[in-house]
Amino acid sequence: MGFLPSFKGANKSPDSASINKTTSPNQNGLEGATGSDSDDFQSIDPHSGVKRGLKTRHLSMMALAGIIGPGLLVGSGGALHNGGPAALIIGFGVIGILAFSIMQSLGELTTLYPTGGAFTGLADRFVDKAFGTAVGWNYFIIWFCVLSNEYNVISSIMTFWEPDVPLWGWFLIFWTVFTLFQLLGVETFGEAEFWLALIKLVGLIAFFFFSIVYASGGVKGAPAIGFSYWRDPGAFANGFKGVASVFVFCSTFYAGVESVAVAATETKNPRVAVPLAIRQVFIRIVVVYMGSAFFFGLVCPWDDDGLINGTARALKSPMTVALQRAGWEGGVHLINAFIFITVLSAVNSSIYIASRTILYMAQDGMAPRFLGWTDRRGVPIPAILFTNACGALSMMNVSTGAGKAYGYIVNLSGVSTFIVWGAISFTHIRFRSAWKAQGYTEADLPFKSMLYPWNAYFGLGANIFLALIQGWSVFSPFNGVDFVVAYLLLPLFFVIFAGYKIINKTRWWRSDEIDLQSGRRRDLDEGRKLANGEEVDSTLPWYKRVWKSL
Repeated sequence: MGFLPSFKGANKSPDSASINKTTSPNQNGLEGATGSDSDDFQSIDPHSGVKRGLKTRHLSMMALAGIIGPGLLVGSGGALHNGGPAALIIGFGVIGILAFSIMQSLGELTTLYPTGGAFTGLADRFVDKAFGTAVGWNYFIIWFCVLSNEYNVISSIMTFWEPDVPLWGWFLIFWTVFTLFQLLGVETFGEAEFWLALIKLVGLIAFFFFSIVYASGGVKGAPAIGFSYWRDPGAFANGFKGVASVFVFCSTFYAGVESVAVAATETKNPRVAVPLAIRQVFIRIVVVYMGSAFFFGLVCPWDDDGLINGTARALKSPMTVALQRAGWEGGVHLINAFIFITVLSAVNSSIYIASRTILYMAQDGMAPRFLGWTDRRGVPIPAILFTNACGALSMMNVSTGAGKAYGYIVNLSGVSTFIVWGAISFTHIRFRSAWKAQGYTEADLPFKSMLYPWNAYFGLGANIFLALIQGWSVFSPFNGVDFVVAYLLLPLFFVIFAGYKIINKTRWWRSDEIDLQSGRRRDLDEGRKLANGEEVDSTLPWYKRVWKSL
């Protein structure tokens, strides 16, 4: 926190002239956008310096499968063991409803303000700069924890295949490779993420089909198991305590659905891409998460020894256990390869999301200024290097062991997810309050959140509740270390908020003075059509607009 005094006075009241200089926006959200059309149609964002290089299909695939990593494939084995198949479905279902609510709020905000510095900048604008700072650092904590865990996983996989190279050696190799790859630019990241995410989706769906065949007796030499594992060893492993523990795991697996807001600034056509990506999150919840919860519990008993005592990470995956029970002992190598691909994608996404989060924070005076610099290609080099350096936390693996390191990281990132999601709901509520106070109506919004205000208040209340009860299992019997890990970030949020507010003398914005204009822009491809004299037809069917943006 030593850098905070250098930002004293950085928070300024919005320019009332700029707020009131335009009339109410039209339904496309174009009127009242700050800056000129030439700013809107530049390939380099003039405010943040990043390149608008992500295509609609890139953002869509990020929404569908971008951050699916080994946590879902391996960590769900621990969640299944702790809670049982019914608890896994309950956990994924409840957190899924919550994630859908958060994405509705985020969709309304990000479609209107794609250049708002993601939700950290929006929290600054609609609530208080100190609040945005606390949210931003919590979000960064999520992603450097996730990144550290992914480095942990990928290094462990390689030591399984090639034990002669030490764990730290594999870490250094991959650290260097991913650093160089991220420095190539956002277009290279987007294209790689598209194909890696597609492979993950295909692999998961293939496992779902295998599970149906295996459970119904279609595997030669293996009996039909049906739903026998729901009866023996049973649907629940540890009653309510097991269900409560599953929530933390599930929130970690869902972390990343909100990343479309971070990527919106670097998207060519945010008015097309962001609403489409937001809607596709529902498919991700139902197919990827609920599908995984159902089929993992169907073909893998929660008391299988391999889920906890497997000698390699891939051996702890419900997918590996199912393949071996079906008679294929060598299935661990296939799952190891699949996990390896998911880790490549997860590390790639984690560095991207965390580096852009710290980039926007630095440009808004919430982090050291040097992290806000980008080169002429729009690549935030200092932010990328700083983020990847934080991935060295994965070397906890060397001293604490992979299992303990994973558990600590999951608990830290899990509670941060609840904090950030709750902040998004609260920011949305504050935005709507300002929107109404300044004479705008719901009809002026290009994307309308479903069931507002109920979904926003549900998101806020549910996240507060889950943040408080997620460490419930540490109380019986009480474990001091686990208690600190489970609840450390709750007081840290308020420490950052209070510290920044006192040092920088920020203030809580009133609804009538909130800036509702800056940060809005038109689609990049729209500018090219206008330059070529082509008509911009917003009445085309959605699938034609998507196809034309690829």
